[in-house]
This record gives sequence, C-alpha cells and structure tokens, in this order.
Amino acid sequence: NLVSLDELVQVELPWFDPRFDYLAYIALNEAQELHALPRLSNRHRFQIIGCTMDDRFQVAEPIPGVYYQGFVMGLQAVSRNGLASEEELDQFNQQVSAFAQLVGGQVRYTDLPAFVEVAQALDSFCERVDQTIAIHLVSRSSISGLELRSAVEGVGFNLAEDGTFHYPDENGNPMFILASLDNSPFTGALLNNQAYRGFSMLFDIPHIPAGEKTFDLFMDLAVKLSGQLSLDLVNDKMEEVSTPWLKDVRNYVLARQEEMLKVGIKPGSKQSLRLFS
Repeated sequence: NLVSLDELVQVELPWFDPRFDYLAYIALNEAQELHALPRLSNRHRFQIIGCTMDDRFQVAEPIPGVYYQGFVMGLQAVSRNGLASEEELDQFNQQVSAFAQLVGGQVRYTDLPAFVEVAQALDSFCERVDQTIAIHLVSRSSISGLELRSAVEGVGFNLAEDGTFHYPDENGNPMFILASLDNSPFTGALLNNQAYRGFSMLFDIPHIPAGEKTFDLFMDLAVKLSGQLSLDLVNDKMEEVSTPWLKDVRNYVLARQEEMLKVGIKPGSKQSLRLFS
C-alpha cells in the first residue's frame, strides 16, 4: 500500500518550515524512479523531498534503482529575495500539477490565502529584524595587505571564496564578516601587494547566535585589531565609536534577537540562515 495524501500532509519534515515554505504534496499511484527533477521557480529556492519505499524521506534525486511513493515540494516564500507573490505561488502550483500529471499522482496544496497571510506577517517581521551592524576600522594613513591579513588571521578570521574574511562559530559557519571598506573583494594576490585604508566588521543580526556574549566577542575582536593595527573605530557616519553608542547598539542587537526568539526563530540557527539568505 503506497503512502496516501492524508498521510503525507501529516508528516513534519525537517527540511521545511510551514510558516515560510509553501508546500505541495504528491501521492503516486504506483511507485517509480525519478527520472528528472522538475523546474519549479527561478526566483525562489525550492526543495523536493521524496518518500522512498521503506517510508524514509530524503532529498529527491534521480538515482537509478531508488523508487519513490510520494513527494513533498516546498517553495521558500520568504527570504532576502523578498516575498513570493500570489502569482508566483500559483505558478508553482501549476508546475507541480504538471509534474504530478507526468508521474501519475494525486496532488494537494497548502491553502494559499491562509499561507500568504502568515508569510506576509513573517516577511514584515523579517524586514524589521534583518539588519547588519557595521563597525569600520580606519587608518590615518594606510596599512599593507600583508599586515592586515596576518592580524585578522591571527585572531581567528579566515579568507573566504567571496573575498571577505569569516570568523567561524563552533560549527564552522561564518559568524562575523570582515570586508574591505569599499566592498571590493580581498584576494590572496591583492593582499600581498596592496595598501588599504582599513576594513569593516559586520554583525549580521539574524545570522549570529543570540546573546550578549556574542556581541561582546565581536567588540573584543574589533578593539584588539584596532590596537594591533593602530586603526580608529568609527561608525557608518565616520564618527568615532563612543561607549554610549556601543551600549545603544548592543541593546538594539539584543532586542532584535529577543524578538526573533519570541516568534521561535533562533538567530544563527539553520532555519534563520535559510530565512535570512
């Protein structure tokens, strides 16, 4: 007996969050291999999870010999790309429906108006908390790239492929980001030959585990680097960072993270990294 639509709809899957993933379910009339992944969206991320013959759920891939009895498809409707419109969700439904016909299955969708209402509320909430605090470390003359690299790597930053330095959390995910003042990428070759006016340290509120400890660590690193490289700490208005300003920023960060925890989205969690990506 293959999995029914009613059963599929009941399953809670770790890949999805029903508050921001718009879900569609397909129960197949007969088990089959997946020959090709359907194209579902160009602007929003989507995931297809398949239910195998031993009732296990996994990311669906066209693997010969793996037979599926049903699929759950989710379109991520809230992200830094903006909110998916009703037309886009409608289009997703049509694409899922075409795929269901192709594979011979029955399909069921999440209630669109109810989902849109929740997603809109979540999206405006995200806009409010989705902020990055920047502290700039600026030289009165300039510092050599070599000196810059050696100092920032000395305190634990690593140069990443995107041309910024990342400070990893305990799981190795980037926690703090260090970028050039004009956002031009740092590259190995440039760092060896170039002089810089300084750099920016970025605290991306929803990406960073909650708590004052993390903000204090961020500030400790900034202070340490400013001391080592003789740089001035300034804010976006290029004013020197004062103790009252720091206190305000710290309270602000903690308040935003507190708001996130209240709605059950843990800053720095997988869910939050996906929502704010």
